[in-house]
Amino acid sequence: MNNSQFDKIKNGKGFIAALDQSGGSTPKALAEYGVPEDSYSGEDEMFDLVHQMRTRIITSPAFNSDQILGAILFEQTMDREIEGKYTADHLADKGIVPFLKVDKGLADKENGVQLMKPIDNLDETLRRANERNIFGTKMRSVIHEPNESGIKEVVEQQFDIGKRIIASDLVPIIEPEVNIHSENKEKCEEILRDEILKHLNGLSEDENVMLKLTIPTQPNTYKELIDHPRVVRVVALSGGYSRDEANEKLKENEGLIASFSRALAADLNANQSEEEFNRSLQKAVDTIYDASVNKK
Repeated sequence: MNNSQFDKIKNGKGFIAALDQSGGSTPKALAEYGVPEDSYSGEDEMFDLVHQMRTRIITSPAFNSDQILGAILFEQTMDREIEGKYTADHLADKGIVPFLKVDKGLADKENGVQLMKPIDNLDETLRRANERNIFGTKMRSVIHEPNESGIKEVVEQQFDIGKRIIASDLVPIIEPEVNIHSENKEKCEEILRDEILKHLNGLSEDENVMLKLTIPTQPNTYKELIDHPRVVRVVALSGGYSRDEANEKLKENEGLIASFSRALAADLNANQSEEEFNRSLQKAVDTIYDASVNKK
């Protein structure tokens, strides 16, 4: 493990950019970027276009290590190059810590939750991640209802896989997202916090994780997790909130920093000039950084 990267993620000021839209969410991400589905044919063209989008973001002067601690990549992005270097190496050269999304999407809803689909090739993916100088990983489940057995199963699955990731000398970002539209969101968050705490207390001193959580309804619900000695950092997903709303909610939570995707790229468009694009990205970076480091 890269100790300087570990220190940056644990103690640095800033946020983590999520650039990890995968096959299912890529068409929507491209459409929001101003590239409609009828402008390309087939997955190869689609992934070429999304890599162009990510390259434009990553190479922008607005995408800088003064405000951005790390970036989460999709597997194909890890295997592609930016300006002659693999993406993770390009990010590291900029002082930004690279992470990799490793989950294969969500299973069908059951017991009020969506577990992760099986990650059949995880060991091979982790081997390649180490080859590509990836620091950590991310994997997402979703909680819709305050079903205790369902939430327990989500957290167990996350930590079981997380321990395999730790064994590969990578830091897992455990992401049990709570649906922002859940009618009992606050109750889901209370159950989730308690389940995560049980698993954190069971980790050994050389086992460390990160958490990526929906911004809680009740500010500082996750403060005990943020302060836990086995937690490197707790980051928040925007979860469908607008950037302004996500930022305002984030400011209310001490020690919680952003890991936004849609909220980061919402104002970017393929048809913008470089000046317009960089200005829009800088505005997003500035406001998300501010919400991550300046609390109410």
